[in-house]
Amino acid sequence: MRHVLSVASECAPLIKTGGLADVAGALPGAMAAHGWRLRTLLPGYPVVMDALKGAREIRAETELMGGPAQLLAGEIGELELLVLDAPHLYDRSGSIYLGPDGKDWPDNPERFAALSWMAAAIASDGAAGWQPEVLHLHDWQSALAPVYLREMGASDSVGTLLTIHNIAFHGTAPAAKLKGLHLPQQGFQPDGFEYYGNISALKAGLVFADKLSTVSPTYARELLRPEFGMGLDGVLRTRRADLVGILNGIDETAWDPKTDAAIRTYKSPRKKSANRKLLIEEFGLTDTGGPLAVVISRLTEQKGLDMLLEALPAFVARGGQVALLGSGETALEQAWQEAAEAIPQVSARIGYDEALSHRMMAGGDAVVVPSRFEPCGLTQLYGLRYGTIPVVAMTGGLADTVIRANDAALAADVATGFQFFPVTAD
Repeated sequence: MRHVLSVASECAPLIKTGGLADVAGALPGAMAAHGWRLRTLLPGYPVVMDALKGAREIRAETELMGGPAQLLAGEIGELELLVLDAPHLYDRSGSIYLGPDGKDWPDNPERFAALSWMAAAIASDGAAGWQPEVLHLHDWQSALAPVYLREMGASDSVGTLLTIHNIAFHGTAPAAKLKGLHLPQQGFQPDGFEYYGNISALKAGLVFADKLSTVSPTYARELLRPEFGMGLDGVLRTRRADLVGILNGIDETAWDPKTDAAIRTYKSPRKKSANRKLLIEEFGLTDTGGPLAVVISRLTEQKGLDMLLEALPAFVARGGQVALLGSGETALEQAWQEAAEAIPQVSARIGYDEALSHRMMAGGDAVVVPSRFEPCGLTQLYGLRYGTIPVVAMTGGLADTVIRANDAALAADVATGFQFFPVTAD
């Protein structure tokens, strides 16, 4: 049995804002079958602390990024967890990343530097007799760990892998925070973690981790180009030999239409029409006889939901309907609410509801993913699992997971969905 510490800012089913949580939650079970034992390090958000019953303290810090902290060990379901309990950093309501004003928490650099530091400390010192051989780091929130590991003198004994789930988020902090984040002055330079005069947590991981991965082969190639690399394409080109794209998968137990507890009546993709009828009723729509497109997404410019708004009039005029579930940018939330009020064939639920997302997959005719860029995407994979045809932009993992219904694919009977390019409303 090999040992890995997976370090993530969110993990399903405990806390989720996107696909990162699904992957972090599913990896331990998937990797166990290959002889790897994964324990997951998470911040001690209130929802995590409430679920963590009977946990034991295995490490204490009198001062960690502004206050005391302790490391707890416990299990929640099948997940083996290490939880960083630091109330001054994580004991707050609302979004795990955003404050009540919709902007990043001002102390996000400290909050996730603490997570990275604790990951490095576990790798360096062990935790209650357990020590990982590899740190698997997810996105910028844990990307400072390789820097701390070097400072602790343990970088030669523990391997580090950084997985880029979305390069759009860098985790930047002003240079004035260098000392407070316990970062070495010599690392603050262009070949280190300096980024246009700021600290970039993601760049730190890209420079100092042993290996880099991302969540689809196409996205790995896209990241080397300026239009996708978000200012870090040059760094990635220098690490090209250490970068690999490994396509995300889904938890086929959690997403199984035959056993899905969220589907109330007809547990089979072959019962699509019955589930479709129930879903139309749940969203307060009237069946037009045309296709019911479902959207389950963060409402951001990246996801192309503004383009879908532009396309609504033509789609609805042809008899289509749209049921949307999601949350995100305030302007897009408002725009979709206004569209739902103005167009009888459109219904929008702002927020997130895991069970409802399963029913949408069971009842929708098509799932629409019009992302301007998409590292992998899981929604289209859920659609394929539930017989809901993906309509996706031809980018990133969407290009890798959907077989486009062109003439050749249709003739060979292998087409699984529709891809569109260029990525425009047309």
